[in-house]
Amino acid sequence: MINKFLKISGGKNKKPNGSVGSGSGGERGGSTSVSKSSSAQEGKFRNTEGKSQSTKKSAPVSKEPKSSAVAAYTIKDLLRPSPTFQQTPQNGRVRLFIEKLRLCSVLFDWHNTENHSERESKAIETKRQLLLELVDFIGKSKAVFSESVVTEVMKMVKTNLFRTLPPKVHKQMVDPEEEEPVFEPAWPHLQIVYEFFLRFIVSGDLDVRMMRKHINASFVNGLLELLDSEDRRERDYLKTILHRIYAKFMMLRAWIRKSISLTFYKFIYETEHHNGVAELLEILGSIISGFALPLKAEHKKFLKTVLIPMHKVKPLQVFHQQLSYCVTQFVDKDHTLAPTVINGLLKIWPAVNSSKELLFLNELEELLELTQPEEFEVILKPLFRQISLSIGSPHFQIAERALFVWHNDYISSLIADYRSEVLPIIFPALHVNSQNHWNQTVSTLTLNVLKIFMDLDSDLVEKCSKAHEEKAEGEAKRKENRITRWEQIEENVEKGHPKNPE
Repeated sequence: MINKFLKISGGKNKKPNGSVGSGSGGERGGSTSVSKSSSAQEGKFRNTEGKSQSTKKSAPVSKEPKSSAVAAYTIKDLLRPSPTFQQTPQNGRVRLFIEKLRLCSVLFDWHNTENHSERESKAIETKRQLLLELVDFIGKSKAVFSESVVTEVMKMVKTNLFRTLPPKVHKQMVDPEEEEPVFEPAWPHLQIVYEFFLRFIVSGDLDVRMMRKHINASFVNGLLELLDSEDRRERDYLKTILHRIYAKFMMLRAWIRKSISLTFYKFIYETEHHNGVAELLEILGSIISGFALPLKAEHKKFLKTVLIPMHKVKPLQVFHQQLSYCVTQFVDKDHTLAPTVINGLLKIWPAVNSSKELLFLNELEELLELTQPEEFEVILKPLFRQISLSIGSPHFQIAERALFVWHNDYISSLIADYRSEVLPIIFPALHVNSQNHWNQTVSTLTLNVLKIFMDLDSDLVEKCSKAHEEKAEGEAKRKENRITRWEQIEENVEKGHPKNPE
């Protein structure tokens, strides 16, 4: 009975466990049941996986394999006929979009276009047409920016845009209107890629969170390096794209400002050559106008350590308009910065470069328009010492520009309020100009300024005139004494008594 029970119980337990029993038969039976069980689970898993894959296949984007598994496309692939989006059903357009993106990653040698074969020329034109199709598609289609699509877009953009820039044609920075323009050979393709990427960035269907791993610090640095391109058309696109990225990706704002600062540091203290300085300053101008008040210490430091020192580089005239706008934006937001900026300019005021001094005078007038009376009083003496030197300059344009300051009503009212301190500083230069300046326009402007002061306070003018005459007489006497002493020294030397007179 016991044996019979054991047999029955062993038979019952043998199937579910697959491990009960003795001898090799038991082991074989166990392994068979385990393998059956695991194969059943495997089949079940495969069925589930198949279901999930079939579910994914219902979404058009997921039909594409991972980009890492796709072989690079060649000219041969590019020359194969490709259907248009209009010829493709709605559910297959995303897949076609990705395929065209990959085809547009094929690159060409643009530095030897004369030796291109007919096949290469045809491939270049085919790629241009594909890029135009992509631009048109991204402008009309909505909600196609899934993870796989974004990955392919960024891959195509980086492949086409991020490249080593050719050696510079112009060794020094010159005014873009005066220089002979330099054109990028690959611009027929690059222009469309930039237009495509710009439309992609500004699209309202783009998920900013998903884009964080693609539009990152490394990508921004790549765009900043491209701003050194000599092709002005490329720099204009980069300026717009960087501005859009700054507006849309808030987490990158501090990094963009820091990267621009580092670019400027290198420009000021090392190279003094960067083709994209004007464009970077235009970006900064719009950024500064959006700063909240009170200004952060970081922003004030940028003004003191970057924007003010940028005035001393040689090619200032190339980007002075943009630089002046950035500086005046700071003073417009916080008028207490006016003394800092004006004193900074006075310290690096050009001594022998007349064209640069004219730029400084223009900027100085813009800053004085934003200066409040309390700040004006702080900088009054060093400011008008420099203006006095400019009034007395033999270069008529500099003297003329300095005298034009009185044509500004606000500045003229500030000077009128502080005339007792201003006039004694500038009167000698005004007197000399009115007597014997070679340029008639400068003489006329000088007389007009003296008339303004006469109408305001004739007693002060008389006082300054008398003080100037006394000073001039004293100078004449000292000069006469100096000449007399030298004559006595020469006489003593001739007599053999080299002794200085008392």
